[in-house]
This record gives sequence, C-alpha cells and structure tokens, in this order.
Amino acid sequence: MKTRLDHAETESVQAIVPSAARTHSVLNGHLTSTISLEAIRQALRGAIHYLRDRQQPDGHWVAELEGDTILESEYILLLQFLGKNDPEKFRKLANYIRSKQHPEGYWAIYPGGPPEVSASVKAYFACKLAGFSESEPFMIRARRAILSLGGVTHCNTFTKLYLSIFGQYDWYGVPVIPPELILMPKWFYFNIYEMSSWSRAILVPLSVINALRPYRPIPAHATIDELFVGGKSRKRMRLPWDSRPLTWRNVFLIVDKILKLYHASPIKPFRKLALQRCLQWLLEREENSGGLGAIFPAMTHAIMAYKCMGLPDDHPAIQKELKELAAFEIEEGDTIRLQPCVSPVWDTAISLNALLDSGYPPESEEIRKAAEWLLSKQTRKKGDWAVKVRNVEPGGWYFENENEFYPDVDDTIMVLMALYKTYCHDGRPWTEAPPEVREAMRKGLNWVFAMQNRDGGWASFDKDNNRILFQYVPYADHNAMLDPSSADITARVLEMCSYYGIGKTDPRVKRAIAYLYKEQEEDGSWFGRWGVNYLYGTWQVLRGLSRIGEDMRSERIQRAVRWLHSVQNEDGGWGESCQSYEPGHPKATGPSTPSQTAWALMGLFNAGDLSSCAVQRGIEYLLKNQTDDGTWLEEWFTGTGFPRVFYLRYHFYRHYFPLWALAQYHRFVTGEPAYTPELAQPSTDRFANLEV
Repeated sequence: MKTRLDHAETESVQAIVPSAARTHSVLNGHLTSTISLEAIRQALRGAIHYLRDRQQPDGHWVAELEGDTILESEYILLLQFLGKNDPEKFRKLANYIRSKQHPEGYWAIYPGGPPEVSASVKAYFACKLAGFSESEPFMIRARRAILSLGGVTHCNTFTKLYLSIFGQYDWYGVPVIPPELILMPKWFYFNIYEMSSWSRAILVPLSVINALRPYRPIPAHATIDELFVGGKSRKRMRLPWDSRPLTWRNVFLIVDKILKLYHASPIKPFRKLALQRCLQWLLEREENSGGLGAIFPAMTHAIMAYKCMGLPDDHPAIQKELKELAAFEIEEGDTIRLQPCVSPVWDTAISLNALLDSGYPPESEEIRKAAEWLLSKQTRKKGDWAVKVRNVEPGGWYFENENEFYPDVDDTIMVLMALYKTYCHDGRPWTEAPPEVREAMRKGLNWVFAMQNRDGGWASFDKDNNRILFQYVPYADHNAMLDPSSADITARVLEMCSYYGIGKTDPRVKRAIAYLYKEQEEDGSWFGRWGVNYLYGTWQVLRGLSRIGEDMRSERIQRAVRWLHSVQNEDGGWGESCQSYEPGHPKATGPSTPSQTAWALMGLFNAGDLSSCAVQRGIEYLLKNQTDDGTWLEEWFTGTGFPRVFYLRYHFYRHYFPLWALAQYHRFVTGEPAYTPELAQPSTDRFANLEV
C-alpha cells in the first residue's frame, strides 16, 4: 500500500527559474524545489529520439496492445473448435498462459489484480487442451484456486457458452441470446442498435452459436468435471435469481425461461430468417475492416458463427478473419501471446500531438508523413453509427488499421487536434489549411458534433446509447452493454474545439461544460471511462475546461487540484490500480506509473499549478525514472476496455504521455516550445544538467 503526502492548501510556492540544476530548500516547513529547464529539454531530447526512431516507414506509430490471458485461452479454444490443434502452437500459447499464473494458482485480468474465476477456468481448460495433465503442480494449484472461487458455475455467460460447445457445460445454464433480435425494428426498445457497438459485434455471432448449439468433442483427458464444486449436475447450472423477488434481473430470467421453451419448440417461424439476416449482417461488416469490429472477441465469434452456418473453411470471410487473428500473434522465445486488436491511429495521433507540443517542426518529414497517413484513415462509408445519425456524411477516424464501420469520437478528436497542429501551427484558422486537409477537418468536425448526446456529452462509438434495461439482461455480465457519455471524451472534444475556434458561447459547448460539472465527484475528481481511472478522467477534464476558457481559479476546479495533490505517492509519482473501478475501492491507489504521473501533472498544469511541491516532485519522478535510451518502464495496465472486465496495457503509454507532460510544462513555464535545433542532436550525456 502506498503512503500519501499531506499538502496544505496554503502550500508555499517557489517560482520556476531556468538554472543549471535542480535545487531543494525548505520554506515554512514545506519542501520546495526548482526543476532545471535544461534538464527538461535534455529529457525531451531523449524521448523525442526514442519515438522518432520507432516510426514506421509509412509514417505511423504503433506499439503492442496487451490484454490478459483470456486472449490466449480463447485462441486455443477457437483452434480446437476448427480442428486446428497444432501441438506446438498450443504448447507456446499455454506457456504464455502459465507465465501469468499467480503463485496461489489463479489468473487475474490485470497485474496485481484479484483472482478472476472466468479467466482462471478458461486458462485451466486451455492448458488441458494443450496436453497438460491435471496432476501437474501448477494445475493442482489452479484447480484449488478455482474451486475456492465457486468453480465453473460462477463463470460469466461467455465462458459458459464456450464450455457448452465442448460439452463441458449444459446449454440449459446458458442464457438464450435469440438471433431474432436482429429482426427487431429500430424503434423497438430492445434492438441491436441500442447496444454498444462492441456488444453488437460480439452478440450477433454469439446469437447464431447460441441458436445452433454446435458440439465439438474433446479428448477424455481434457474434460474439466473436477472444477465443479459438489460435482457436475444440471441443477447447479441454473442461472441464479435475485433474492428480492421484484427486480429487473428476475424479470429477464423469466423471459429467458420463455425463450428456452421457444428454442425447444419445433415451430420457430422467424428463426430461419433471423439466421439469414445475421449472416448477411456479419458478411457486410467484413468489408473494409480488419475483421469483424477489428477486435479479437468479435472475430473469433464470427468464425464460429460462419462454421455453424455451414460456410466452408476456405470461405473468404473465414480466411480473412483467421489471417487478421494471426496478425495479432506475437511469438517471443517459447511463447505466443495475442493482442486484442491494434492501435495505430490512436498511437500515431497521440505521438503527433506530443511531438508537436514539444515544438518538433511540423514541416519535418516525420510529421508530414504521419499526418498524411492519418488523413488516409478517415472513414468514407457510413457505419453502424448512421442508424441514429442520419443525413451526416462520414468523417470519423477509427482506432485500428482498418475498421470502416466503427469510427469513434475519441480517435477522431485526437486526430483533428494533430492535423490542426500540423497544418495550422502558425495560428491560422483551420479554414486556411490546404484544401484536402480542410475538407477532412470539415467532415471530421461535422461528424463529431452530430454524435453529441442529448445529455450534452459524447460517447465513443454511438449516440444516445443509454437504455439502462440492457444492463439487466442475463448475458450482460461483460459489463459493457451500453456506450453512454463519458467525461474524458467530452472534455477532449472541448480541447479540440479550442483549436478550431469553437468557444464557450457555442450552444454545443455550453451543454458539454454543463455535463462535465454535473459529472464531477464530491472530492473534485472525474471518472475515467477509457483510462485508469480518476487520474485519467480528472486530467482530461481539467485540460478541456482550461483550453475552452473556464476560470481555473474557481472552487470546483481547485477542488480537483487539491484531490490530485492528496493522492500523490511518496515517491513523487501517481498511480491507480484497475481495482478503483470496483465499488467501494479507494481511488488513485497503486504504484506510481509514468503514464498516470503524466496525466496528473498535465491536469495540474492546466489548472494553473506549475510550481507546487506536488508538481515539482512529479516532474522529478519522471526525470529520475527515464531510462538511458530515453523512455520509461511500466508494467501496470493503465488502459480500460470494459471496466471490471477487461483492461489494457498500451506499450506506448509509458512513453508519449510523459513526453507530452514535459513538453506542456516547458511551454507553460517559458511560453516557448522546448524543441530547438540543438535538441535535434542525440545527447551523449542526458543527465549532465540534473543533480540527483
């Protein structure tokens, strides 16, 4: 457990001055320090060179995107389903799974996390399919841990469905996902376009699997009967009811019983049409995409659904999905691990913003190539978003290499900021950008504003995707059935508006500001939907409000500043575990990380705090922890997929966010960018001007 530093509201402030070294003094009982601006520039030199050296030949950046072992486990299950049980590949995938096992036997869904029963059951089953015996010491530890967590019956719906395919669970205990949902008209409360985009892409193929219920036999040695507490019986597989009789969960469980009767009936008048529509829907979304939704779960489910519908192994859709999944593989030593997707647009847009804010020349070849690459990734066809947003031309950007049906607001606004800084760096209005760039900007802006929700905020992929009853359906236990407004994305929209001349008097901006203040927590922080967690949300809101011209001296802003001060770690950094998403868990507790320290610092800078003890010690943390090759190290997961279910480690977060924070600090303090011609030269003694 980390310890806190107490920060008095009347904390003494010492001005930042460019000196040859960092110095310390004690004033009125409080440690104060001055960070050398030369040390900042030297750190930026190393960070810029590190990033520049990792740019791809076509101009983009991309680093590994790491998830938990459900990826490797489900990959083994998919290959087993297809009859592609390559012993060597299975062994290497299992080796990676084993490397992530906790000494007490369980698997977590993020480093340092608590036991997670679904991940543990899938890991155990995958290892058995890979040929490991239940008598292996690591399997004995795993089995003991799983049974202590309640066994297989405590797994989530998706795990139970996978196990049912291989005869390891009873379909009776799996909630029905009726394919007839796809036939529901768009005005009907329960239709697929009222689900989040990722749920839609996952559940449409799962509904096919659920309806056709394939069976794939497995070797006798691979069964997992030993993971059932009290033995494997159908009675124990029943879906649990709420103890209170009148709850939405119980209502939907009654509906599930009716759907089970319908499934068992020989007369299902709409089933054939529904399956045909599902197949058509899936095949349409194969076009201009890196696989269905370009995300691992949807792609694996799509392959299984195609096979259930009778498509041959050599069908182009199946071959494409398998090829895209193979591209997610990373073979290293005697292991193979999987990425859940790839993040080139996101990585490139943030890298550009960080470099350009450091003063890196926008006319340089590196910047121009990256900007041109981003321009090539703008969507040109309407996707699922157009069901609710009619009469708006495409203009968003997606996250991956190709995902035409699913652009998102967050990537779009990050790209728009990068394009403005590249082509309008001298302060000219965006309407004076080169014609092809101006047209891309216009389409992007129009698309973003068309996606604003009724509550004034913005979500990621969909508009007004907030029908709360979806959260109570029995197969909603992946905790992400909806895509409502989030403070982090809404605030970043405001940041983008500031570059495009859209100010506080604009009605859309007024609504967004009101939404953000409504979402502020009592302690001053903001929830972070797409980064862990309150550090991420608070940084982005402070940045957005500052850029749009809010009074950063106001009490509600200073309350956020005091909160950031209060959660600083003893080592000067900030950190927050994924556990902060769990109800009742303290906010912003965890080991310091470079990315989260950078977020906290940028929040403080934008709130006007440039010289507090907290800021000084935070910058010192970044400077001290930079490696000799100019980057930072970070093992913790600081990205969020589905809160409480799936988290991510972006391998570039440890780098471009600290770079961005140091660049912003230099610009705030001096009024000038840090980059100079001298900074372009590699440093031979990066810490020459920093006394440690």
